[in-house]
Amino acid sequence: MKSINSKIQKRKFDHIKICVTNKVETGSTGFDNYHFTHQALPEINFDEIDLSCQFLKKRLNYPILISSMTGGTAKAKTINQNLARAAQKLGIAMAVGSQRIAIEKPILASTFQVRKIAPDIVLLSNLGAVQLNYGFGIKECHQAIKMIKADGLIFHLNPLQEVIQPEGNKNFSNLLKKIEKISKQLKSSIIIKEVGCGISHDTAQSLLKAGVKIVDVSGQGGTNWALIESLRHKQKNNLGKIFSQWGIPTAEAIAECNQIKELTVIGSGGIRTGIDMAKALALGADIIGIALPLLQPATESTKAVEEKIKSLILQLKITMFCLGTKNIKELKNLGLSAFRQTPTL
Repeated sequence: MKSINSKIQKRKFDHIKICVTNKVETGSTGFDNYHFTHQALPEINFDEIDLSCQFLKKRLNYPILISSMTGGTAKAKTINQNLARAAQKLGIAMAVGSQRIAIEKPILASTFQVRKIAPDIVLLSNLGAVQLNYGFGIKECHQAIKMIKADGLIFHLNPLQEVIQPEGNKNFSNLLKKIEKISKQLKSSIIIKEVGCGISHDTAQSLLKAGVKIVDVSGQGGTNWALIESLRHKQKNNLGKIFSQWGIPTAEAIAECNQIKELTVIGSGGIRTGIDMAKALALGADIIGIALPLLQPATESTKAVEEKIKSLILQLKITMFCLGTKNIKELKNLGLSAFRQTPTL
């Protein structure tokens, strides 16, 4: 009989394979509802546009977070190392995949450990919040952070994925109180992240009251984990397809969370171009999270990851030039005035 760790390793391997070989993006991010007003006289020098920003008390050269993807397998180790080298060279942030497997099987910690090759980046550890109902507590949170010398801890929320996954952890009761308890005990910053269904204004408000200051909306329109789990198990009940449109579109989730001024908002979920990035920033995101577009390049080389990110950076810079904004602060200050028309939320 396979051990739980072997099963988790197989699941992580399957997740990578499915994401690389199948169409796993569904729904709409909502960005198509927003149209920038072009500035024919931008009155700025393209070469002087500054894309730097601050995140967790560190300077990022660009407002980009390589979002959580993987860990726990040999393939995942290669992916994480390629992502980390690119993050170090470009001066952007990075998060690792769920570290539960490495806490339960410490020999796998090396598949997450990238600090030696990326000493200067903002690096985020990652655990499923639901594990707080399955034996995890402050000890495991400290382990996850120490394991990779992280600057903060992501608790990811994935109720839809867990309930469709046959081996999923389905008890999400009383998690808010447990998150609040951890936030009071942990010195490092906590980031609450969805995995593709978005975070609403009300949920974000509850998280803020629980002591959480950073949320990653990870809205609908990008990678769909309900679909991935259905593909992984070849489910005949069609749950993946039925729930493929479930969630809050990324643009709406960002705009809603931005109404809570005390929060730092990470905009992610189906952001695929520099124009998407600019829209997310104008709607209220402080930095942008990107995952799936970097997965295939990360299976190839560090250079392939760098080239993909540089392409997105150039697209963002061109968008900002055509909006007449010379830095991220100016773009964010435009807010809804950057758009010709906006939907009613």
